Amino acid sequence: MANIGDAKIATSHVDSEPYNSEGGEDNVFISEKEGTTADRRDMARMGKRQETRRNFRHITILGFTMVILSTWEAQLSTAVYALGNGGTAGLIWGYFIVFIGFGFVVASMAEMASMAPTSGGQYHWVSEFAPPSAQRFLSYLVGWLGVLGWQTATATVSYLAGHQIQGLIKLNYPSYEPKAWQGTMLIWAILAICLVFNAFFSKRLPLVEGIIVILHIAGFFAILIPLWVMADRAPTKDVFTLFVDNMGWGNVPLSTILGFVGAASSFVGIEAGAHMAEEVRDAAYVIPRSMMWTWLGNGLFGWIMGITFCYCVTDTLGVLMTPLEVPFIQVFYNTTGSVGGATGMTVLMLIIAIFACVAVMAAGSRQLFAFARDQGVPFSGFFGKISPSAEIPLNAIVLTLIFVVILSLINIGSGVAFMQIISLGVSAMLTTYIISISCVALKRIRGEPLLPSKFNLGKLGLPINIIAVLFLLFIYCFVFWPTAPHPTASGMNWAILIYGSVLIFASIYYVVRARHRYVGPVEYTRKGQ
Repeated sequence: MANIGDAKIATSHVDSEPYNSEGGEDNVFISEKEGTTADRRDMARMGKRQETRRNFRHITILGFTMVILSTWEAQLSTAVYALGNGGTAGLIWGYFIVFIGFGFVVASMAEMASMAPTSGGQYHWVSEFAPPSAQRFLSYLVGWLGVLGWQTATATVSYLAGHQIQGLIKLNYPSYEPKAWQGTMLIWAILAICLVFNAFFSKRLPLVEGIIVILHIAGFFAILIPLWVMADRAPTKDVFTLFVDNMGWGNVPLSTILGFVGAASSFVGIEAGAHMAEEVRDAAYVIPRSMMWTWLGNGLFGWIMGITFCYCVTDTLGVLMTPLEVPFIQVFYNTTGSVGGATGMTVLMLIIAIFACVAVMAAGSRQLFAFARDQGVPFSGFFGKISPSAEIPLNAIVLTLIFVVILSLINIGSGVAFMQIISLGVSAMLTTYIISISCVALKRIRGEPLLPSKFNLGKLGLPINIIAVLFLLFIYCFVFWPTAPHPTASGMNWAILIYGSVLIFASIYYVVRARHRYVGPVEYTRKGQ
């Protein structure tokens, strides 16, 4: 496959049919397995063999990425952090700043995703764009952080969905007292649903996520309209201008900035479409545009919902201290004055959350599979294998499930500690973004040629890259902070411990074994050219 030339590509299969690529090049559909001639050329250049089916097209991958991010739903689920740090004004303007900042980040990654449309994503891009002396280890490090980030993202989404279920039970049965072990069991139940859809309905995943994105958009209005029509509203001046330090940091600007991390978690994972690139038709053109539309569409949805939510929070402390333990359910109940109404609105969000978890598991398992395919993890031959019958990385999917099951045991000991898994995922993913964008920026600074891209930033590329890196470094400085000042041992942000442990283990494994096997994707691209 690595030696396929353009002459052979041009004589595609007898079952070929014209394919109208909006990319403006001669691009012919070959088959559902191999996609288009452009897909085949890209895979050949990168030295990769097409093993999965290209089931996704422009609309379906856009739906997939929008459901993964579920930004307006995430805003409601994580609003507690911004309300505690910055208040309603902090939530609104903090989110807006993060939204704009991530625009530069997404544009930078979208360009790289078009240059090298592969499931590996950031670690592959680092391998191709980093200085030769550093590409091998940096790529390896980013690969490990990408695995960590996506595995913890699955844990985060499944936890939030399980927490919503416990809040629903408490709403309908006030005598119910949520137990940590029950929350862990609910995480496992949600993971079982994710496994079923990823393992047995993988060929229908584009259709399933397409249906869910309709629910995602319709649900936005189904939640938004009752909140505007029925809820008591706080004064506009207070909503937009009142910054509050509810956590007791003693410094309102610092408190507000700490609230940015919650907003950032709503955008982390926005490159998910890139990890599905080998299952997308005409990936070099489609993936970057789906990333940009996801950022813009979901970003605006999230900001509008955040503003709406803030208008409905007339008693911030009452919402933060709700016995339901899920602030947005309390707001729904305050708005409708009805258990049934609040239940219906929450169930809608719960369905979307579960299928967002399905999509997150899919993207995370593909990233793990790609890294294993390049010999980056122990037992690479096993986890880098595609199931011949299902044509999916089944072993990587199962490992993702096992990892999250083990991680969820932390919730039994401390729900606060488990919730800090969010900052673990955010920190790992931000690191991969910083390193990969820095590498392409360095090539631009040195005047070195870049790969062709169907999403070329042109002369704006370098300033966009630099702004993206500076913004990410700013957010990164605050992701390991505890949730409140003067924390006890149980309230500390132990994400730094897991983050550091993974880096230490990866470094040791690299010295002992991986440096003898892991050469980085750039070596395969050289053979494929």
